[in-house]
Amino acid sequence: MKNEVLIIDDNFDIRNLVSNLLRDKNYLIREAANYDQAVKEIDKKLPDLAVIDVKLDKGDKDGIDLLKKIKGMTDLVPVIIISGHANVEMAVEALKLGAYEFITKPFAAEQLLNFVNRALENINLKKENKTLENKLFHSFELMGESNQIIKIKKMISKLSSTESRILIYGPTGSGKELVARKIHKNSPRAKQPFVVLNGASLQPDNYEYELFGSENSDGTISYGFLEKAKNGTLLIDEVSEIPLDTQAKILRVLIDQKFKRINGSKDVHVNIRIISSTSKDLKNEVLIGNFREDLYHRLNVVPIEIPKLSSRTEDIPILIKYFQKKVSDINGIPEININTDDDLLYSYDWPGNVRELRNLVERVSILSQNENKANIGRFLHEILSKNSSDVSQDSTVSLSFPLKQARENFEKNYLLNQLKKNKGNVSKTAEFIGMERSALHRKLKSLGIKGIN
Repeated sequence: MKNEVLIIDDNFDIRNLVSNLLRDKNYLIREAANYDQAVKEIDKKLPDLAVIDVKLDKGDKDGIDLLKKIKGMTDLVPVIIISGHANVEMAVEALKLGAYEFITKPFAAEQLLNFVNRALENINLKKENKTLENKLFHSFELMGESNQIIKIKKMISKLSSTESRILIYGPTGSGKELVARKIHKNSPRAKQPFVVLNGASLQPDNYEYELFGSENSDGTISYGFLEKAKNGTLLIDEVSEIPLDTQAKILRVLIDQKFKRINGSKDVHVNIRIISSTSKDLKNEVLIGNFREDLYHRLNVVPIEIPKLSSRTEDIPILIKYFQKKVSDINGIPEININTDDDLLYSYDWPGNVRELRNLVERVSILSQNENKANIGRFLHEILSKNSSDVSQDSTVSLSFPLKQARENFEKNYLLNQLKKNKGNVSKTAEFIGMERSALHRKLKSLGIKGIN
């Protein structure tokens, strides 16, 4: 695939010279004569590399401002700055702001070509590493033949070609992000960004900054997730964690398709598809006042519910075989043979769902190399037996979760255990744990614990 270079210079002769030089080397070329033209080209599509003259006629903004704009959007577009009036201070400033190289006019053709080639080789390597990373962590397929999974696959197929907003429900580790990625991958937006904003990992004070971005006092822009997902798909994971005051602003974005950055005065128009996910009962969050009803209805146009693994145990052998091969391919190790007829695999509760099963297969696969089937089985039993019998295991598992989610997980498990001890009697449980009965009812409701009398 040919690399595309954007050349920005107000001098036609220089612009033409650079363009012809790079065209001869089989690069695709776009041109701009000033700042405004360059911004239009950048907004259409980011190039693979930009060659920018410092001094640009027609306007107050120059090549350094363009450099700031590009670097504010991405670090995957190298920028070469050229100048006929260079000084050390200017060169230092450009390099500090992220320019790949700074060269002065007149420059030798070979010098420019060398910089362009090196810059693109460097950035292509970064992109390859990013692609490999995505393959390692996000290339998993939605596996299973249970009725629930077949239904979800059909929904993915139907929804991918639409622009409908989707709300994905499911417990932690069930595959909510995977479903969202599959919808994006099969959609007309597939070649555009897929961006994940994890609400559970953000402090409430940082939510708006991460979502909307900001205009800084030095003139630079910190782009938020709404702009990073431009023309693509934004997944708001754990949408229930959005602060109430921010929810109102997101609602306006959904209605108007525009927003203002923090400290900004101009509207920024967005064209993105928003998919949301949650591990909570969002309708219940509305009832207890934690989530806006109007936003809920805007997001919940098409709900998709992903079941917990323990409710689709017929998929476990399929998933194990799939993960065995994945682990083997990714790590370059022989594929081991886990006995999928083992009763413990089906009686175990799988609190971490598919993610826990995947981690188990990876752990057993790596640590059981050159072991026979019997030893592999014993090792698997040791892990699962410990997980199911050790009361403190919940806190160990929670180490992979944000603090708020870990606390909720602990509370939920603690209250479920206390209710079991008291045979579902809320009054006795409330008395034992030192809570008012009405307060305990509210807490059970907020944690999604149902069917308790």
